[in-house]
Amino acid sequence: MESVDLWSQLAALGQVVAIDLVLAGDNAIVVGMAAAAVPLAQRRKVIFWGIGAAIILRIFFALITTQLLAIIGLTLAGGVLLLWVCWKMFRELRSHGTDEVAPDEAMDAPDTPVGVSGNAAAGAAVGGVTVGAAIWQIVVADVSMSLDNVLAVAGAAKDHPTILVIGLLLSVVLMGAAANMIAHVLHKHRWVGWVGLAIITYVALDMIWRGSNEVLMHTSWLS
Repeated sequence: MESVDLWSQLAALGQVVAIDLVLAGDNAIVVGMAAAAVPLAQRRKVIFWGIGAAIILRIFFALITTQLLAIIGLTLAGGVLLLWVCWKMFRELRSHGTDEVAPDEAMDAPDTPVGVSGNAAAGAAVGGVTVGAAIWQIVVADVSMSLDNVLAVAGAAKDHPTILVIGLLLSVVLMGAAANMIAHVLHKHRWVGWVGLAIITYVALDMIWRGSNEVLMHTSWLS
């Protein structure tokens, strides 16, 4: 029994790490593309506040995730939300991410109109968006992506609280320290993204299955 539980924990940890890697890279892409749309002199500020907002939101959702998942029906809702995330990831992977811009690429991209250069990073840099609008765009995206990340990690960890804590801490560390590098890896090696998509899809379907059972059991108990 102990060996079975160990393998279960290792499998959960592997899923959690893969989810953290893929979603940290996606978050960095969101920050980079928003930063590329503002004038060059102001991009560092957008990147700083964008990544800062992502870290703060991830910590906030991590602190309340146990209470959230205790709510009957939220596991089901979280699974449906993750399926929507999977659909977005599928569309992005299928389009080969030609318009993706990482934060460091945004800093190097000149203030040129879209289409002037064949380079995706330069093409994204139009310099026509205010700093406030760019930061707000990142914050709105971060709310969804941070919740997605926490729900995915919690869904993969299942009944292993230690794995849940490790996964949530890892997501914060990756977002703050290695998101830019991960974004480049995901852009260069698209198969990593497909593996991550498969894992998140599995977690989403598993959450929907478990959440549906919870709702049905609660409904039958009430009746």
